[in-house]
Amino acid sequence: MNMLEYRYDTQLLIEGTDLDEDAINEYFVNNFKGDSLIAFGDENLIKIHYHTNQPWDVLKYCASLGEIFDVVVEDMDRQSRGLKG
Repeated sequence: MNMLEYRYDTQLLIEGTDLDEDAINEYFVNNFKGDSLIAFGDENLIKIHYHTNQPWDVLKYCASLGEIFDVVVEDMDRQSRGLKG
């Protein structure tokens, strides 16, 4: 069985004020283990996509920046085995 290094595909939107996608990117790189990071948007809305083994830490950090919504956490290991993620 092929085990993924980072199991959870974590996606969400952050709505807030004075959001800084560069600072968010930097925080992810320095504080979380994962890959496939996408953090883009503007000062009011940022889209996050990230593969990690600790999605709860990502959600906690993002919630500290503003209101989070459209949260999706999919288990890519389960999906790779043909199971619902």
